Amino acid sequence: MARTAGSHSDITGPRIRAAALQLFAQRGFAAVSMRQIAGEVGVQAGALYNYTPDKQSLLFDLMQRHMEGLLAEVASRVMGDTPTDRLQSFVRFHIGYHIDRPDEVFIAYMELRSLSPENFARIETQRRRYEDVLEAILQDGVVQGAFSVPDTKIATLGLIAMLNGVNTWYRAGGRLSQTEVEGIYWDMARQAVGA
Repeated sequence: MARTAGSHSDITGPRIRAAALQLFAQRGFAAVSMRQIAGEVGVQAGALYNYTPDKQSLLFDLMQRHMEGLLAEVASRVMGDTPTDRLQSFVRFHIGYHIDRPDEVFIAYMELRSLSPENFARIETQRRRYEDVLEAILQDGVVQGAFSVPDTKIATLGLIAMLNGVNTWYRAGGRLSQTEVEGIYWDMARQAVGA
């Protein structure tokens, strides 16, 4: 599809994604129109279709970019010699990565219901890959006797839900630093798995 003369895809495309991200997080996917997104960017509504086929594709693109970034980072940042070391690394990574991306996290969880079945399945596959990183750590810990959890899948989902909660209340410059919050959550995660 041809772009509008004088437009810059390397500038306008990211601006469209940023505006959509903000509006979807503030108002919800269903309440946001393509016209509103265009208004935020300062282009005509029709110009958006030079960058995305439709609103559903835009939502999927935002979620997929978030998950791709998350999976790339977790693969390179979660490490350690023991399951306990890797669990601590995962907890600190998860909080640090997500605390800087509250809108992405909100959309990734709250707008799953807005995806088409095909797009939902693709995002769900990526989410499972991320959950598998944590579950593998927990399974190793159980095998080595470092952790005591009756069901590693349930423990995985419970820990991720707990860690995601930080985004609902944490504010930079608040009573606790990010490092202190990570330490407290690491202690709670450690206790939750019986380490």
